[in-house]
Amino acid sequence: MKLAIICLAAGGLALSAPAQSGTTNTRPLKLQEAVKLALEHNLDVQIERFNPQLALYTLNAYYGGYEPSLAVSGQHDYSKSGPQVLAGTLFPGSESDDNNLSSSLSGVAPWGTTYMLQGNAVDTRVSSVAGAFENTAASTSIQVKQPLLKNFLIDSTRLNIRVAKNRLKYSELNFKLRVMNTLAATEQAYYNLIYAREFVTVQEKAVELAMRLVAENRKRVEVGALAPLDEQQAEAQAATSQADLISAQNSLAIQDHALKNLITDQYSKWAAQQLEPTDPLLAPLKIFNRLDSWSEGLTLRPDFLQAKLDVEKAGIQLKYAKNQLLPELDAFATLGYSGSGSQFSGALGDVAATDQPFYTYGGQITIPLGNTTARNNYKSGKAAEQQAVMALKKQEQQVLVQIDDAIRQAQSNYERVAATRKAREYAEAALDAEQKKLDSGKSTTYTVLQMQRDLTAARGNEFQALAAYNTALSQLSLQEGTILDRLGINIEVK
Repeated sequence: MKLAIICLAAGGLALSAPAQSGTTNTRPLKLQEAVKLALEHNLDVQIERFNPQLALYTLNAYYGGYEPSLAVSGQHDYSKSGPQVLAGTLFPGSESDDNNLSSSLSGVAPWGTTYMLQGNAVDTRVSSVAGAFENTAASTSIQVKQPLLKNFLIDSTRLNIRVAKNRLKYSELNFKLRVMNTLAATEQAYYNLIYAREFVTVQEKAVELAMRLVAENRKRVEVGALAPLDEQQAEAQAATSQADLISAQNSLAIQDHALKNLITDQYSKWAAQQLEPTDPLLAPLKIFNRLDSWSEGLTLRPDFLQAKLDVEKAGIQLKYAKNQLLPELDAFATLGYSGSGSQFSGALGDVAATDQPFYTYGGQITIPLGNTTARNNYKSGKAAEQQAVMALKKQEQQVLVQIDDAIRQAQSNYERVAATRKAREYAEAALDAEQKKLDSGKSTTYTVLQMQRDLTAARGNEFQALAAYNTALSQLSLQEGTILDRLGINIEVK
């Protein structure tokens, strides 16, 4: 797996993540470092990484169907019979002693041919009152059988291998999809963590403004310039701001945990550290092209390519089911050599001389009556292929819709960035003007408090819009299937 470091282009609207200088045990973290950590340590990625390996083992196991089998056997037979009377004639008893050695090598070739190489040697000794004799016979032969209709172009072994190859590609795409989803989640969690930290800063400023107003109003009450109710209103707002700050700090901690969960497989070692994103939130202008995005999605999206593989798999299974409808028409042949003698050496010498050949050849056809199982398997395979085609069509439509939604979301969030920035600037100016009015006695504490709340909301909305825009760009690249290229990452499954 190769990583290429990318540079984020400068320009556009930007807000830098604040340095929390007063926070102890912080861990500075760049986005590209977070991405690299997720690739190396994310538990979901590590788990998924085994699946292509398991699929490869399954494929290799099916190739074992072509491995020949060697069988060697030896056998000793002994029998003794007593005298018998048949038709008034006495036949004396006999004694026989046989030694049999045999071996065979059998298997199936990749084109469906079954074969068997055989060797056999038998030593027979017979003794009776009439005398004793010993005979040795040996033979060697090769038998082959070739299907010509059923199991000719495809059989169960070839079916399993083709499907296993298909599933290997499927598992590789699934691993790629897992990586892409994890990287998108990591990137988005990084942006959300920046927003959470910024929002804590916003709430801290809100508390600061509220406490400053409390102090100023207290002085005015003491000199009789304000009613005690104004001081109480300011104190209430300060308490509310403090509660909002606590809530923001809690959200920050949760988002910090979420990012750690994505980038480490040893959470306990990271738990005491507070992540500090060092990359800025940028809002560069991006030109969206729907047709280009659609083309990329239908070319690069792993889930869409997996749907294509499902159609291919259904086609392979249908081809096998169609082949099984045919009758069995097999051609077979046997060729061998035999020998005999009083000893093994003589029999084996005859075999080696190849002057006692024997052979057979012929054909056999087997026609199933009814063929119910094969016919229904074919109908089922045909329906399954049609279903897979419809699922592919549905997946294609989902890709187009998801990309459309992602483009629209990104465009909307970019517009929100500019709008929320203006709203924040207006809120700052309005609060400053209202504070001056209050100082000159031309405004009320209630109005200033309202302006403070508006500014706090405007600041939070601006940071939220920036995070949402970057998140939307990340989601768009995920829907297009271009997130790996955008982050400068190349995945090679070996």
